[in-house]
Amino acid sequence: MTNSKGKIENAKDKIIGEVKEVAGKVTGNKELELKGKIQSAKSDVKKKAGEIKEGIAEKVNDIIDKKKDNEDDN
Repeated sequence: MTNSKGKIENAKDKIIGEVKEVAGKVTGNKELELKGKIQSAKSDVKKKAGEIKEGIAEKVNDIIDKKKDNEDDN
């Protein structure tokens, strides 16, 4: 989730999930509360997955750059 649009959508889902959870608690609507918790947790998982993906891409790029630098030195 490296693009801005994806990050904005994820942040929106997180906020909406938290609002649903609170609304469910206030109104006593357990189903709405649960849906909010799920939506919020799903947002957290997407964020973490995006961070992992970015980290892997960075490491792969570093490895490729090092290999290219070594080839250029020879």
